[in-house]
Amino acid sequence: MKEIQIGHKKIGLGYRPFIIAEMSGNHNQSLERALQIVEAAAACGVDALKLQTYTADTMTLNINHGEFFISDEENLWKGKSLYQLYKEAYTPWEWHQPIFERCKELGIIPFSTPFDETAVDFLEELDVPMYKIASFENTDIPLIKKVASTGKPMIISTGMATIAELDEAVRVAREAGCKDLILLKCTSTYPASPENTNMLTIPHMRELFDCEVGLSDHTMGIGVAVASVALGATVIEKHFTLSRADGGVDSAFSMEPEEMKALVIETERAWQALGEVKYGPTEKEKASLKSRRSIYVAKDMKAGEKFTKESIKIIRPGYGLPPKYYDLILGKTVKKDVKKGTPLSWDILL
Repeated sequence: MKEIQIGHKKIGLGYRPFIIAEMSGNHNQSLERALQIVEAAAACGVDALKLQTYTADTMTLNINHGEFFISDEENLWKGKSLYQLYKEAYTPWEWHQPIFERCKELGIIPFSTPFDETAVDFLEELDVPMYKIASFENTDIPLIKKVASTGKPMIISTGMATIAELDEAVRVAREAGCKDLILLKCTSTYPASPENTNMLTIPHMRELFDCEVGLSDHTMGIGVAVASVALGATVIEKHFTLSRADGGVDSAFSMEPEEMKALVIETERAWQALGEVKYGPTEKEKASLKSRRSIYVAKDMKAGEKFTKESIKIIRPGYGLPPKYYDLILGKTVKKDVKKGTPLSWDILL
C-alpha cells in the first residue's frame, strides 16, 4: 500500500499519525473565534483543520415538525428542528477563505466536508487538497462520485455503514477517479462510548479494502484514539473547541487545547512504540544483559573442592554461567583456588 501525500505531509504506517482537528460548528457563528480555533489547533501540533461546507437549505427542508424535528430524549440536539440545527452550526462560505489562509500561514492543512455538489464546486475554487465524506453521507453515491472526480485524496467516515454499503462507496469512489482513499472507523453517536467503538474493525477494514484506515473519534478523552494507533490507525480526527464551557453545537464531545496537545504527543508515542516483530535484546537493551542473574562462587574455595548449594549462588550480575546450568554444576569439582565473587565459568571446572 503506497503512502498518501497531502500537501507537505505523508500518511501511512511509516509516518506518525495524521491528526485532524474538526472545527464543525464550534466557532459559534464568530469568524474571530474560528480563527482563534485555527491558531489553537496549530499550537497543539495537529496536521490539519477541517470545516464542514453546507447551508441549512443544502442539508434539509425548513420544516419544524415530524421527522424534521429532533425529539429523541437522548439526542444532544433535542428540541430543535434539523433546519434550526444546521442554521446554527454551518460555517458561512465567505469565512472559508480567511480560515484556509490562516491555516496555511500556520503550517496546517485546511480542508472540508462538502454535503452537496455545490459545496464541492465551491471548495474546488479554493483548491482544497483533499475531501472528507461524513458518515451520514457515505451512502450518497452521487456526492461520492462528484468528490472522487476531482482526483484528490478522499476520506470517508464509515459510521453506520454495512460492509456492502462500504464496498459500494469504495468501488464508486475508485471508479470515479479517487486514487488515494482513507476510511475512518466511526461510531455515529455524540458523544460515543468506548464499548461501542469496535476498533478491532480497523485492521480488518485495512485488509478488506486495501487502503489507509483511521479513526473519527467522538469518545471523550484520548485513550481510544491512542489505542487505535496500535491497531494500525494512520489518521485520527477529533472535534476541537477552545473550551467546552463556551457551548456550541458540538462542544460537549469536543477536545480542548490541552487535550488535543496530549493526543498529538501520545499518539506519536504509540506509533513510535509499534516498531517491528522482534525478539531478543534490542541494541539499547544489550547493556542491560549484565543485570541478569548468573552463577557465582559464593565462598572462597580450594582446588579439588566440590560445588555445593553453599558455595555457588544464582545472583546478579550476569557475568557468570546462565542459571540453567546450576543443577549440572552441583557436585562438580573446582580445578583451582577461586575467591568468593568469582563468576562461574567452564574453565574452572574439572
